[in-house]
Amino acid sequence: MLSGLEKQPFDPNLLVGFDQADDAGVYRLRDDLALVQTLDFFTPIVDDPFDYGRIAALNSINDVWAMGGTPITAMAITCFPKKGLDFAILTEIMRGGLSVLTENKVALVGGHSVDNEQIMFGYSVTGIIDPNKVATNAGARPGEVIILTKPIGTGVISTGIKLARAPAKVVEESIATMLTPGKYAAEAIVKFDVKAATDVTGFALLGHAWEVARASQVTIEIDSARVPLINGALELARAGLMTGADKTNREYVGEEIEVASTVDPNLLKLFYDPQTAGGLLLSISAERADDLFAALRQNYPRAEIIGKVVERGARAIVVK
Repeated sequence: MLSGLEKQPFDPNLLVGFDQADDAGVYRLRDDLALVQTLDFFTPIVDDPFDYGRIAALNSINDVWAMGGTPITAMAITCFPKKGLDFAILTEIMRGGLSVLTENKVALVGGHSVDNEQIMFGYSVTGIIDPNKVATNAGARPGEVIILTKPIGTGVISTGIKLARAPAKVVEESIATMLTPGKYAAEAIVKFDVKAATDVTGFALLGHAWEVARASQVTIEIDSARVPLINGALELARAGLMTGADKTNREYVGEEIEVASTVDPNLLKLFYDPQTAGGLLLSISAERADDLFAALRQNYPRAEIIGKVVERGARAIVVK
């Protein structure tokens, strides 16, 4: 769709645009200061409106953290019906989102609402960053290792919630995972001078890994046995409780993936499972990987080294 648009005029201050599918745009204001801008909103994935607001806020802010930036302001975006639902629900959604913004010192400066039958909520977030320390999809290099900060499985669990088939403990862990902020990973990105990072969200683990591999012109090898999963997610995948994005994410990655015959097809489903407020995928040199991993584990106890970066081969992604 975007390929049909006229090419926008070159702007030397636009450091990161939409061409490499990065999490946020970066626009340089000075040699030592740039803006980080992003927008994200989605339909409810949990039953509690307060939690929905909190998750939506973190999901939006994570895009700034994934670049190594510091979020500073946010504008709310919401769709909500004028008739048929109690406005107290929207109040709780907004209250949940504001609690996360306040906790992370992000100022809410306004927003926009639309009368719509389907509830949707999220934020446009602006952050700041040193333009010389931006982590992007294009920064991965052969010889580096891949670290995932949080377990996956929120998509299939959200389907389980909608169908009342997700056990309470599974739902509890999924919500706790989504509510773990990416700010500690952002701090690690800056401290360890990470050049390649992305957050794992709608395009799933494989979709976002593919974006990094494509932008960096490398191949990413993933060890399927090391990918952390939210407890209970695999069982729900085996029961067939997938989202519609399972199909579209497979189409998104297309033929640029090689999967070993030994990989459990149900496990592979989770690798295509869209995530909300997911973990960050970081690429770091093998020499510094252990130190970065140890630092991340202090705040992300389920973080794992899940693969490595190699020279570009026949496929962008290899799952073993």
